[in-house]
Amino acid sequence: MTDEENDRYRAPALDKGLDILELLAGVDGGLTQAEIAKRLERSPNEFYRMLDRLVKRGYVTKIDGDRFSLTLKLFGLAQLHAPVRRLVSFAIPLMRELAEISRQANQLVVFDRGNPVVIAQQEAPGYWGISIRVGSRIGLFDTGSGHVLLAFRSPEERERMIAENLGSSGDDGRVTPEFLARLDLIRSRGYEMMPSAQTAGVINLSAPVLGADGKAIAALTVPYITLINTPAPDISSTIQLIVDTTRTLSEMAGAGFKSET
Repeated sequence: MTDEENDRYRAPALDKGLDILELLAGVDGGLTQAEIAKRLERSPNEFYRMLDRLVKRGYVTKIDGDRFSLTLKLFGLAQLHAPVRRLVSFAIPLMRELAEISRQANQLVVFDRGNPVVIAQQEAPGYWGISIRVGSRIGLFDTGSGHVLLAFRSPEERERMIAENLGSSGDDGRVTPEFLARLDLIRSRGYEMMPSAQTAGVINLSAPVLGADGKAIAALTVPYITLINTPAPDISSTIQLIVDTTRTLSEMAGAGFKSET
């Protein structure tokens, strides 16, 4: 679609509302009407009616008197998306069992709009574990989940996923022959095992949940930490537990899901 056609179909009020939601999504503690206007480079009066409607519809709430913050309504709507909700419903009992046996936390991740996104999280049963919030958007190039989601796609789909992640920045040097060879290794052995790029001492163990077409619809990841004075499977046994869990989940979910990019 050309710029001229984009202008023809513009909906300024809708754009304004989406600008507010996207801005508040990236802010902790909320913003005042004046702060919203300043960040969006508009007049504060332009946002009064829009903020009032977003509050009345339950997408935004007022805190501390004059600050606006997102509610959980958008999150709730996302959970109503049928394929994701169905996948999570299949996965939760298996994730709980995996956590109990491995003594480790685990999370289920899908690819959405350029990034891996956590759609389910299971805490470790003991005192210690690494967890990540549901809804978090994580790295495509530097996480086990991202590697698995890329490895179990066709070269054409992989290329589209990477392009969507990089956006207008284009090739930033991370798509090297070594990186692509790593993805081939993951595909051949069936899982990823790599040191966390975010937390020292954590090894990310990830395996794919496959759809009926044999492509990854999700990645199941255990951020493995070595437990001292706690009986727990070693890292090799934990990898096997993850692979067994994803195989079961693939069998349960594969007939009902098609991978999408």
